[in-house]
Amino acid sequence: MSDGWKIIVVEHLGEVNILTSDGKSQLTISGKAWSVTQINQNTIAITYPYERAIKIFNMENETVTKVITLENECWGLSFSNNSLAVGLFDDEICIIDLDGNTLKSIQVESLSELENLVYRNDRVIYSDLNGKAVYCYDGLGKQIWQYTQELSEPEGLCTDTYGNIIVTDCRSQRIIVISKDGQESKVLMSFQENELNSPMCVCFFNNESSGVICDTYGKSLAKFNLSRG
Repeated sequence: MSDGWKIIVVEHLGEVNILTSDGKSQLTISGKAWSVTQINQNTIAITYPYERAIKIFNMENETVTKVITLENECWGLSFSNNSLAVGLFDDEICIIDLDGNTLKSIQVESLSELENLVYRNDRVIYSDLNGKAVYCYDGLGKQIWQYTQELSEPEGLCTDTYGNIIVTDCRSQRIIVISKDGQESKVLMSFQENELNSPMCVCFFNNESSGVICDTYGKSLAKFNLSRG
């Protein structure tokens, strides 16, 4: 990571931390946070499942600028094209604007809560931990592909510069890359018992071809680089 880096880490249903090259600080937001996504340089959005709310937070003046209330528990969250995709209880992914207005509602299939998802190019990709699968749906609610090979407990996911999907497979202690059409995959890395335990969340820095992986409870981080090979 280059100088002046900043990483936002949410502890498991806990505090929201900012890690920088100068140290660590906590955001002054009450509640049990789950998922965070960046809206712009100074603004982030965070889900609070048991409050059934998304809080918009301005990091520059350290204030909650808006609270979007929802009808169900809200888990995974991703921002793209001036809108938020949020995973709701009962297998629903909702696309909303920043005022909380519903733009689309996508009914999906999942044996788990929709805790981890990515919204890009009018497509939503999410992991199903109990179903041992990763799914891709378009904005009209049509399933584009389903990936199940070699997955034991898929959790966090993100996309790289080319649209490939990087997935943490928690139980097998591996990071897997899936092609953007869901047809091919390879193991990016594996962790030993004395290394990062139970990798859960992953974030990719497009401008550096690298990223970071976080453990289940948001206590440890590891950096990775993508090779050209």
